[in-house]
Amino acid sequence: MEHGFIKVAAVTPKIRVADTVYNAGQICRDMDAAVEGGAKIIVFPELCITGYTCNDLFLQPLLLEKAKEALLQVAEYTKGKDVLVFAGLPVVRENKLYNVGAALYDGKILGMVPKANIPSYAEFYESRHFTPGNSEPAEYVLRHGKGEERIPFGTKLLFDVEAIEGLKVGCEICEDIWVPDSPGTAHALAGAVLLVNLSASNETVGKDEYREMLVKSASARTITGYIYSSAGEGESSQDLVFGGHNIIAENGTVLTQAKRFRNGTIYGDVDVHRLLHERRRMSTFQAEHAEGYQVVPVPMKKMQTALSRTFGCMPFVPGDKAVREKRCDEILSIQSYGLKKRYEHTGSKKAVVGISGGLDSTLALLVTVRAFDMLEIDRKNILSVTMPCFGTTNRTYENACKLAQVLGTDLREVNIKEAVSLHFADIGQDMENHDVTYENGQARERTQVLMDIANKENALVIGTGDMSELALGWATYNGDHMSMYGVNVGVPKTLVRHLVQYYADTCGNTELERVLLDVLDTPVSPELLPPVDGVISQKTEDLVGPYELHDFFLYYMLRCGFEPGKIYRIACASFAGQYGEDVVLKWLKTFYRRFFAQQFKRSCLPDGPKVGSVAVSPRGDLRMPSDACGRIWMEELERLG
Repeated sequence: MEHGFIKVAAVTPKIRVADTVYNAGQICRDMDAAVEGGAKIIVFPELCITGYTCNDLFLQPLLLEKAKEALLQVAEYTKGKDVLVFAGLPVVRENKLYNVGAALYDGKILGMVPKANIPSYAEFYESRHFTPGNSEPAEYVLRHGKGEERIPFGTKLLFDVEAIEGLKVGCEICEDIWVPDSPGTAHALAGAVLLVNLSASNETVGKDEYREMLVKSASARTITGYIYSSAGEGESSQDLVFGGHNIIAENGTVLTQAKRFRNGTIYGDVDVHRLLHERRRMSTFQAEHAEGYQVVPVPMKKMQTALSRTFGCMPFVPGDKAVREKRCDEILSIQSYGLKKRYEHTGSKKAVVGISGGLDSTLALLVTVRAFDMLEIDRKNILSVTMPCFGTTNRTYENACKLAQVLGTDLREVNIKEAVSLHFADIGQDMENHDVTYENGQARERTQVLMDIANKENALVIGTGDMSELALGWATYNGDHMSMYGVNVGVPKTLVRHLVQYYADTCGNTELERVLLDVLDTPVSPELLPPVDGVISQKTEDLVGPYELHDFFLYYMLRCGFEPGKIYRIACASFAGQYGEDVVLKWLKTFYRRFFAQQFKRSCLPDGPKVGSVAVSPRGDLRMPSDACGRIWMEELERLG
């Protein structure tokens, strides 16, 4: 369970209605397969030991006695397997019949959780047989040939899996998830971070979508992992058909779900540490005292979980084209509406945008055009300023000019070579010394030009820097770092490219599309060093590393709270075949070193719109001391190699 992952399984066995001997054998067989698959928590369906559709056979004492014997058989079968198993059966307590989920571990019955909400509507007639479960745990005395066992019995049971600190498991049964005040909510507030649901939900048209929505919603509201195991075709009898629709979700996201109308097992790697981090982060998740709850220890051994779960290489970019296009349109709207509000507030009618022919300034100009169109301000009031200097290439210069012209903005050129040369002479900077002073002197001169033009024209300077650059500190302090509104401040570099691509695909202007596609094809560069044979000589990703890696690191560090070792582990898996483990580690060290060293730049960022769940603004998501020490993070990285 290293890094907080635990593999879980939802299993639908092939059963026979009322055949407890056969059903116990199938459950044990499928348990073996799930254990072989690496599962440490296995959930079987509601009443699977007898079958859900027994109806009035539930009133037969023989069936109930044989169900008890089958439970003891299944419990004994868990011995030595180091796995927590939940299985459903009917149980008589104090002459009342209950629909129960039994928790089994290492040959023992740890607890019995009765169903709290008994449906008697539509095709359900459970109240004819079953009694709603008691909440506060009582004692169930199970007598058998070897003596008797005293087992906790009630809905307020939590099972504390010792292999992962903080992993408590709560159980509810079928209808419990469909009611307004579910037991699962109480379980989560009492500390459960994983919920299991033993269900027998029959199929009707469209019910699968609603069922999926319920599970996703339940896991999101409670910030839990949710394992939903449903009865399958063996239950299908008379008027009802069961599809075995198993679902495993985590905090509103479905990790995996079964294809319906076939029995089988699904697996999911639930990230317990991430769920606990999310609860700590959300001040509105108010855990209550677990009053009335009984916590049952599960002494599961610690071991590393072999991950089958995948992590997308670009967590900021949706993989589905339709979803990605919707996301791009939404982000462009957030950016442009934020800028629109700034103009309405200030009363300014002009904008100054420094354009380089690169991706970031292109996106900033596109957003500004969109905002001006909404404000019904003439695009000629957008001053697109190109400022060629020592590193400018013909390709980027021409693209900057074409972009400004085809968008109908006011193109202005200010060649800063002479001004920068004079400045270098004033401070004694050797023109042949292409150090950080040589680079930053150009960046600051460009910002001075933009700011002074803005003063002269009563305009606002629109910032172009993106979130990935700010995370790495890849911005010149009081140079491109500064503006009057930074429209790209919440957009990671990997997403900038897709936003420009989306604009190109949807603009309906062939000439604009052609320019945008060439900008997309241009290497990312600040162009602060002289070109070689007219070609860009300074490529950002050669210096600070691939942005797709840095955005991956940034997301899982800030959004999920992952430690360096965990990020390294999932990055190596996600980028296998693309980057070697040594390369991933090299750039991960660079990321952490720069992230901690450059916070002072983020502490005084200009305003800019937050567009996603990760942001680096000191007024938004990241309140980090400028002088925070990164020692413990770097030490963990050094231990990795």
